[in-house]
Amino acid sequence: MTGGTGFIGGRLVTKLRDRGDAVVTLVRSPDKALDLERIGCELVQGDLTDLDAIKRGVEGADVAFHGAAIYKVGIPKSDHEHMYDTNVRGTERVLDAAIEAGTPMIVYVSTVNVFGNTHGEVVDETYERSISGNGFLSYYDRTKYEAHQVALDRIAKGAPIVIVQPGGVYGPGDHSEIGNMIGQFRSGRLPMVPFPDLGFNLVYVDDVADGCILAAEKGEVGQSYVLGGEISTMRGMLEKVAQIDGKKPPTRTLPTALIKAVAPAGPVVGKLMGLPPNVRELISASEDVTYWATDTKAREQLGYAPRDLETGLRQTLENAG
Repeated sequence: MTGGTGFIGGRLVTKLRDRGDAVVTLVRSPDKALDLERIGCELVQGDLTDLDAIKRGVEGADVAFHGAAIYKVGIPKSDHEHMYDTNVRGTERVLDAAIEAGTPMIVYVSTVNVFGNTHGEVVDETYERSISGNGFLSYYDRTKYEAHQVALDRIAKGAPIVIVQPGGVYGPGDHSEIGNMIGQFRSGRLPMVPFPDLGFNLVYVDDVADGCILAAEKGEVGQSYVLGGEISTMRGMLEKVAQIDGKKPPTRTLPTALIKAVAPAGPVVGKLMGLPPNVRELISASEDVTYWATDTKAREQLGYAPRDLETGLRQTLENAG
């Protein structure tokens, strides 16, 4: 397994160990994976550039889960090469090593981001976006799209790969922009909501981990499965957080024109506003954008049963550090 120290991967490893599975996980630094070692995982030191370590990790595995990736929107251009090597070439290395090792089942963790901006439509796994011209919303969007194509290419050549596509993942310990918005609102540092109509299929992190296991056990080779929870927007999510906390819901919107105005000074002003350094990219990935996709296929074919947004948010807030 790759990504075992990550947000989703940490939950997945725990669930696999709880049911008695032997887990081998690739880790960059064993010192940062002590929790995995403590629950009985075998650690292989290396990263997604280390083909020898990857090969050692997949040797003899019944299932290979590839979940490691860099998930950041709004990164500076200087970070592009590292993200590409991790998200695209890393996927090539892991999938090819597992194929070469004869791994019977490979689960690749993609994302609904592969569909791009659905423009208010709730799409399914058959949806194909247009990428003509500059059709990518962020560099992350580009790398995950290309990594998804890597998986499809291997599937076309007969590899035993099942793809899962989580929506907007949240839960305790979430350091993404979703978690950032929840944290800022709860601490009173969000007087105005940026991109209130930004749309997600919001899914609790443990449900994604359950969906990965279901895909390994029941998924049809060559198929993709969206793992979602509930269709919502940034404003809708924060309104539910306010309701749970007994606070007034957010009513003011941070004008996108103001965000655009500070974009040239993004690295400095963005930090003060709780935004990433590349503000222009954040705008392109957020303004008038919906990442909406239905998880009906996973529910019907895998028995996937995620919790609703209110339940998941209550559990998130109860367990917030």
